[in-house]
Amino acid sequence: MISYKAPCKVNASLRVLGKREDGFHEVDTVMVPLELSDELGFSPAPCLEMSCSAPGVPVDESNLVMKAGRLMERELGRTMPWHVHLVKNVPHGAGLGGGSSDAACVLKVLNSLENGGLPPERLVELAGEIGSDIGFFIYGTACRCTGRGENVAPLPDWREWAPLLVLLKPSFGVSTPDAYRRWAGSRELPGIPYGEQEVDGHVLVNDLEKPVFEKHLFLAEMKRWLLARRGVRGAMMSGSGSTMFAVMEDENVARTLMEDAARELDPTLWMWSGRVAQQGFCKNMPQ
Repeated sequence: MISYKAPCKVNASLRVLGKREDGFHEVDTVMVPLELSDELGFSPAPCLEMSCSAPGVPVDESNLVMKAGRLMERELGRTMPWHVHLVKNVPHGAGLGGGSSDAACVLKVLNSLENGGLPPERLVELAGEIGSDIGFFIYGTACRCTGRGENVAPLPDWREWAPLLVLLKPSFGVSTPDAYRRWAGSRELPGIPYGEQEVDGHVLVNDLEKPVFEKHLFLAEMKRWLLARRGVRGAMMSGSGSTMFAVMEDENVARTLMEDAARELDPTLWMWSGRVAQQGFCKNMPQ
């Protein structure tokens, strides 16, 4: 088995510009990869198939891993004779793009294993057929994504930005389509900070906080709690949620914050602490 890491992401900024004629929303977002990643193992098999370590994750044609594999079969004109085993470390419905990263990893790895010779630009085009943010993971570095998210441009000015983050996710997820559907008519909750935050010369902001916080009040309270904490340099929701992230001063403060979050917010919170990855592309794991 050949194993690869598929890093997830946070949206450092997310502006929703309006609804398009095709039903999608026009966005302008900056995404950065994290050290946190799923793992994908590739083993020779008679035909394309997959398995997963996490109970309940579909392993049929509805999974983005299989959709990406089918795209490569169509593009290269032959069967992809590989079994893909997915080890899930990134929570589902979290706004971290775990499934999208898995799909991008499949596109890149099969292109390599099968000597496809497709350039990154073509892989990004293929990625756009099955998901708006998959193209970002083809490049795996800080990028600005526009359109519905499929237009991807690397951002050299962000590549050295590697702060320490704490991620907090409650047990529930958030429906991305529902968040966008409710965006236009959403309003700010009193007492909750929604404005731009500047950290290291970069602006953090998320326009989807309004519709999501209206429906999930606990996330609004989480943001207010985080921003009131000592050592938090900035905090907001990633993507459509339900993960909240905080930019931290140092590891000691991060450790204390996670301990206090379990005690004061919710003992069942999923939590992670680590850094923005300067290069978060799908990469081979040492054997």
